Amino acid sequence: MTEGNFVDYVKLHVTSGKGGRGSAHLRREKYIPKGGPDGGDGGRGGHVILRANQNMWTLFHLKHKRHFKSTHGNNGSKQTSTGADGTDVYIDVPLGSVIRDSETQTILFEITEEGEQKIVARGGKGGLGNNHFKSSTRQTPRYAQPGLEGEETNITIELKVLADVGLVGFPNAGKSTLLASITAAKPKIADYEFTTLKPNLGIVKYREFQTFVMADIPGIIEGAAEGKGIGHRFLRHIERNSTLLFLIPADADDIKKQYDILLDELRRYNPEMLDKDRLVAVSKSDMLDEELQAEMKEELDKDFEGIPYLFISAVAQQGLLELKDELWLMLNKDI
Repeated sequence: MTEGNFVDYVKLHVTSGKGGRGSAHLRREKYIPKGGPDGGDGGRGGHVILRANQNMWTLFHLKHKRHFKSTHGNNGSKQTSTGADGTDVYIDVPLGSVIRDSETQTILFEITEEGEQKIVARGGKGGLGNNHFKSSTRQTPRYAQPGLEGEETNITIELKVLADVGLVGFPNAGKSTLLASITAAKPKIADYEFTTLKPNLGIVKYREFQTFVMADIPGIIEGAAEGKGIGHRFLRHIERNSTLLFLIPADADDIKKQYDILLDELRRYNPEMLDKDRLVAVSKSDMLDEELQAEMKEELDKDFEGIPYLFISAVAQQGLLELKDELWLMLNKDI
């Protein structure tokens, strides 16, 4: 998937169908001049329904189609025949979609399970035919109910990427390089900040044909939690990851300080982020000789007490198997 095809935010205008009108028909047949009311009910208007599709990873298919309208229900007819329901309109969305009311920004619901369906605009109810209004004192009612109007609303769909592991780090920390090294993903890689502007997903192949999904989230900057840059759009993709992999380059001025800043941005955006499992990977460690790595390890043992860390190099293919082992154990510790 190319970066330009990754769309994670769309606004839609949806309109459901109006219910059909009930019939006020009176039965008139040969030899039965006063057969009474036999008007049928109107059909229901079509719904607009969001449907989960696990084969989708983006909202790109909705980028150029923003209006969805279902059909009206048919009117009732004689012989108590009910009108046909309007045709429902289905909008397929990827797992991890959050649906908001565009006016109030209230979250209406989230879609997280394959095949899940949610009605966003309910079709109008069909009107009752005059057959429902007959009684011993009113044997020939000549009226029926009109169908109810459908619903019309604006919704916003936000995608929060569903992945097992989320890569967290400052711009140019080597996240895209790591993802390209251990998955078949082909993210854009270059030696300048903000190469990645959209999340990239990759499937990590593990031992015995097992896999897990890793997401390269665009680099965090200080102030991202306040929406600096496009910080909120970055951070929301990390919410759904069960494990966070903090990537900090070995040539950073202060590895612990960078980690603390990243952790604070996550905490300010959503304190529940701190409940996730964390692993720190010191990237670009091929630049370190054994002596320097041993010195750094002494410091990190103190700084990251209780937090697992390891040295890796995606370019030199160092420590990647150990990284996958550690991530797999963290993902499956409760099984």
